Amino acid sequence: MTKQIRQLDRVVIRFAGDSGDGMQLTGDRFTSETAQLGNDISTLPNFPAEIRAPAGTLPGVSSFQVHFADYDILTPGDSPNVLVAMNPAALKANLADLPRGADIIVNTDEFTRRNLAKVGYQSNPLEDDSLAGYVLHPVALTSMTVGALAALDVSKKDAERAKNMFALGLLSWMYSRPYESTLRFLERKFAARPELVAANVAAFRAGWNFGETTEDFAVRYEVKPAKMRPGTYRNITGNAALSLGLVAAGVRSGLPVFLGAYPITPASDILHELSKHKRLGVLTMQAEDEIAAVGAALGASYGGALGVTTTSGPGVALKSETISLAVALELPLVIVDVQRAGPSTGMPTKTEQADLNMALHGRHGEAPIAVIAPKSPSDCFHAAIEAARIALTYRTPVILLSDNYVANGSEPWLLPDVESLPDLRVEFATKPNGDDGTTFLPYLRDPETLARPWAIPGTAGLEHRIGGLEKADKTGDISYDPANHDFMVRTRAARIETIPVPDVEVEDPDGDARVLVLGWGSTYGPIGAACRGLRQRGHAVAQAHLRHLAPMPANLGEVLRSYDRVVIPEMNLGQLAHVIRAKYLVDAISYNQVRGLPFTAAELETTLEEVLKNV
Repeated sequence: MTKQIRQLDRVVIRFAGDSGDGMQLTGDRFTSETAQLGNDISTLPNFPAEIRAPAGTLPGVSSFQVHFADYDILTPGDSPNVLVAMNPAALKANLADLPRGADIIVNTDEFTRRNLAKVGYQSNPLEDDSLAGYVLHPVALTSMTVGALAALDVSKKDAERAKNMFALGLLSWMYSRPYESTLRFLERKFAARPELVAANVAAFRAGWNFGETTEDFAVRYEVKPAKMRPGTYRNITGNAALSLGLVAAGVRSGLPVFLGAYPITPASDILHELSKHKRLGVLTMQAEDEIAAVGAALGASYGGALGVTTTSGPGVALKSETISLAVALELPLVIVDVQRAGPSTGMPTKTEQADLNMALHGRHGEAPIAVIAPKSPSDCFHAAIEAARIALTYRTPVILLSDNYVANGSEPWLLPDVESLPDLRVEFATKPNGDDGTTFLPYLRDPETLARPWAIPGTAGLEHRIGGLEKADKTGDISYDPANHDFMVRTRAARIETIPVPDVEVEDPDGDARVLVLGWGSTYGPIGAACRGLRQRGHAVAQAHLRHLAPMPANLGEVLRSYDRVVIPEMNLGQLAHVIRAKYLVDAISYNQVRGLPFTAAELETTLEEVLKNV
C-alpha cells in the first residue's frame, strides 16, 4: 500500500500509560530518534511520586510529552497533537489537554469493564461517541505484541511488557523517525538477557510494520530538520547538563570536584551522573542525610576542592545551618536546589519556583549569598560553570536554583569549545601575608573581590582557626567586639553586592513596547513563546530574563523604569515580584500559578494581551 506523506512544521506527542508501562523510556527513545534527525526539541516528562501507584488508576498515570519542529521552539507545547493512551486512566487523565481534531491512539486491550470502572467511566468511551471530536485510532497493542512474539522464548508477562516498543515502532513509522539507534539501545539495555533483546526488537519492528500495512493510518508525516547553528549537538536533560557543567568547572579550575549528596527527587540524577566521572577528578559521596552531605561538601572546600551539594527544597532547609557556616568561613560552596512543589514533602515529582525566598533569605543572621538560576535544560551547563566561578572567585556559597521542569526536560545542546569556557584557576595562599613576613592573616581581603585567602590545611606557616564563632578582621581570631561584628557583617554583605554580573538584556524588537515581561528560571520558554505569539499578531511587548538573582544586574532598575507596566509570571505566589517592588519601588503585576506544572504559552499570551489593552 502506498501511503501519503504530509509535511508538517511541528508536532506535539504525548505518551501516557500506567507507571509500569515504560512511557518515560518510550518518550526518551522517540526524543533521541528525533534529535538524530536534527529537529529542535523540547520535552516534558510527568510521572507520579509513588514508586508504584495502583495499576490502572489516575494517580498512577505517567506521561512523556515531546515537541519537535523544523524551527526554533521554546516549550514542550501547550497541547498534544497526538495522544498515545495505554489504558482508560491515561485517556481520562489527559483528554482535557487535547484540542479538537487531535489524534488519539488507544490500547483497546486495556479498555475492560474493570479498568473502566477504576477511573469512573460508566460506559466505554471508545464506543459511546464521547470521542467524536477526535481522530480515534483503536489498536490492540497488547494482544498484537503478544502475537508478534509468539515464536520467541519469552513469558507472556515479558511479551506484554514489550507493548511500549510496539507503540514506539508505530509512532516512529508515523513520523518518519530513524530507528537504528533504538535497536542498538535495546541491545545494550538487555545485553544480559538476549531473549528480551529479541522480544523488544521484534515488538518495535511489529509496530513499524503495522503502521506500514494498516489502512487506519493512511498518512505518514515528515518534519524536516531545524536550521541551527553549525556544530555538534546532543540531546540533554537539565540534570545531565548541570552535572557536565560541574565537571567542566573542575577541569577549568584545576580542582577536584567533591559532591556530597543525599538522594532526593528530582536532584538524584546529578549524583548518578557525577559518579560516572571519577577519571575527571570528580569524587561523589552518598551521605546518610542532608546535613552530613553539606558538611562533607564544605569540608572538601576547606581542603582545597570545589565542594558541591545537591538537593531539593526540604533538603535546603536542613542544610541552612551549614550554609550559614560557609558564609562565616567565607569558603566556596555550590548548593544545587532542584526545586519541586512544596511545602514539606509536597508533590516531589512536580515543578515549582517557590524556593526563591529561602535561597535569598533562608539562613539565620545576616548571611547573604549569591543566587543564580538556569533558564533551560541546556543552560544548566553554563549556569553551573557560573555558579562555580562566583563561588571560587568570591569565596562564597552560591545557590543554583534549577527546578523539576528544566531538570528532567531535554533539548538539543551545542557542545561548546572547551577553550572558550572561562578560566577558573585559583591561587591558593602559599606564604604568610602579614606585614612582618611571618604572620598569616586568613581574613586579609583582596581589595577588588573582598575575598579572603584560601589556604589548604597543612600548608606550613599558614595555620589558622576556623569555626562558626565571629572572626576578627584580618587575624581570624574569635571576636565579640561590637564594632568588629558590625564591620564583618557589612563586609560579607558588600562582597556579594559588589559581584559584577552581566547587565540584563531586553528583547524589544521594535523598541516601542510599553509592557515588559520579566522572568527568571524555567519561565523563560513559556514567556518567550507567549511574547513571540503576541508580536506575530502585531502587539509590541518586551521580554527580559534574570539569571542572577543575588546580586541583581546593575542596570535592572533603569530597565524596569523604562516601561509603563512590568509583568512577572512565576510558579509561586509572587516571590520575585515582592523583591522587585521592595528594591526598585516598581508596582509590578504578578501573575502566579502553583499547579505543579509549567505555564502554557497560550495562557500567558491571553494574560499579557489583557495587560496590553489597559496600558
